[in-house]
Amino acid sequence: MSQAVATPNTVSSLTGLLVPLADRTLLLPNVAVAELIPYRAPQVSTGMPAWFLGQIAWRDLRLPLLSFEAASDGQAQIGAGARVAVINALGGRPKVKFIALLVQGIPRSLKVGADLLRADAPLAPLELDAVSIGDDVLKIPDLIGLEQKLADAGLI
Repeated sequence: MSQAVATPNTVSSLTGLLVPLADRTLLLPNVAVAELIPYRAPQVSTGMPAWFLGQIAWRDLRLPLLSFEAASDGQAQIGAGARVAVINALGGRPKVKFIALLVQGIPRSLKVGADLLRADAPLAPLELDAVSIGDDVLKIPDLIGLEQKLADAGLI
């Protein structure tokens, strides 16, 4: 049985997802997304922050539905192609396994290698970095920060 050996010429890559939002595109590792589901109107409570769109039902769970745009100083928008990306929670909270993120369209997968170039682009709150792929600037979201925002608001 042969085993792969890492050499200096070995190109490592991972599969990323280009996640379209209303005003930007996020780049996430594909393992961050548990499932993409059709948008459905969330159960809304009054007096909530603009970035918290309400709760949605998914697999016998109630998930908080967030607008990344509104959470990072933009505006929540629900377009004709709106979907919900169920994201694996990363914050280590025992009762929070998933959060739901409003997306505009269907994410595309993309192989991302070590040759990924940083983009010289301004970063909004909850954006860790920006990268360039072709002519596109993609933002790397702070998913742990987004989850912390929910916790700070007492929503999880």
